[in-house]
Amino acid sequence: MPSEQQRKQRLAALPPYRSPVWLKGGHAQTIWAKTRLPPAPPYRRQVLTDSTGQTAIPYDWIDSDCADAPLLVLFHGLEGSSHSHYARALMQAVAERGWQGCVAHFRGCGGIANTAPIAYHSGDSAEIGHYLATLRRLHPQRPLYAAGVSLGGNALAKYLGETGDAALCDAAAVISAPVDLPAASVALEHGLSRRLYAPYFLHTLLPKVRAEAAQYPPFDLNAVLKSRSLGDFDNAFTAPVHGFADKNDYYRRAAAKPLLRHIRKPTLLLNAQNDPFMPAAALPRISDVSEQVYLHQPPQGGHVGFVSGSGRGHLRWLPETLLAFFEFETHPS
Repeated sequence: MPSEQQRKQRLAALPPYRSPVWLKGGHAQTIWAKTRLPPAPPYRRQVLTDSTGQTAIPYDWIDSDCADAPLLVLFHGLEGSSHSHYARALMQAVAERGWQGCVAHFRGCGGIANTAPIAYHSGDSAEIGHYLATLRRLHPQRPLYAAGVSLGGNALAKYLGETGDAALCDAAAVISAPVDLPAASVALEHGLSRRLYAPYFLHTLLPKVRAEAAQYPPFDLNAVLKSRSLGDFDNAFTAPVHGFADKNDYYRRAAAKPLLRHIRKPTLLLNAQNDPFMPAAALPRISDVSEQVYLHQPPQGGHVGFVSGSGRGHLRWLPETLLAFFEFETHPS
């Protein structure tokens, strides 16, 4: 276990976050980040399979010339991909650092249709384990670091808590994850959050479900297509297709927060206090986590926003912060 001095030293090595002076509020910081989309990094695509063996999964790679450089894998958020703003920014920084990088997509994401009898969800820690085992097999000599964003972050944190010392990554970072899914679901069901984010996600989720409906266990397709919120969608599709009684059972059983005290690998848990997806009152506290979890909760940043700098801003703060955290693992002195 790290000493208190080591913990302070590691957190002190992270750059402070400051949003542009004109960019105010969690919604603005969330949405504006998507307009700062960096150029696409030089990805190399490899198509493998998921844990069921019944659907193709794209792994988008950043290759390193150094055989023992660390490998950083990113698990994206709901309906994300290797071309999400945060993925491009992080993988470009990985390339510049000379590390190996990978964005491992969830079923049906990254431009390849899902042909498995299940989709993906916030609590699918078994799939995280499958991805990490695959990466360990492909690159056994490299230090393996994992980062998860939003939905992918909750799944990663849940995996880390369930596996403890047996987790297959050497260190992890969990970014803007709704680890208290019941509280996050309430936040997303009301007010501006419901009006802004539900249409954004349902725009791609509903056509996928319509096209793939025949391959899933029985569910009410008409109820899914009438969804007006993420809660509606989870109640009509995510829960019944993945073995949950209803959306509330899904949120309770999939939430990573109760497992954070069992994490045994160094893990950065990064949440902005003004994240529209996760109420500040529900953020983890020191009493909720193990000594290997490093809480970083800046007042600003939004949901996977973290735009910084002057003028229109840029997305370099998040990659710099994650790499600084993992660099400490590589060079602790």
